[in-house]
Amino acid sequence: MTVIVLTNCPPGLRGFLTRWLLEISAGVFIGNPSARIRDLLWAEVQQYAGQGRALLAHTTNNEQGFTFRTHDHAWHPVDKEGLTLIRRPNAQGTSKPTAASRKGWSNASKRRQYGR
Repeated sequence: MTVIVLTNCPPGLRGFLTRWLLEISAGVFIGNPSARIRDLLWAEVQQYAGQGRALLAHTTNNEQGFTFRTHDHAWHPVDKEGLTLIRRPNAQGTSKPTAASRKGWSNASKRRQYGR
């Protein structure tokens, strides 16, 4: 089973993928091509995606039962002890402040926060 998800890609690329896969929703393609065809499709997606993003997920013989590849995504697959996980970038300035670092809180409130 192969799934390709396109975001903000040219319509021509979507039309190309409909030759081999079924578009079940806007930009979501699913099918069961051979591994050789899947790799050729992914090469075409990478070449013609333009400013868009793409994700390929397909079944394979591993612990998870599937693997995936990304193109121009902020999230990247990372192998951790045989499992493929997604690494999301840490957005700068979005770290959650602690009770002690928040301005405007009383000392008693800060002590209660530490006690929890």
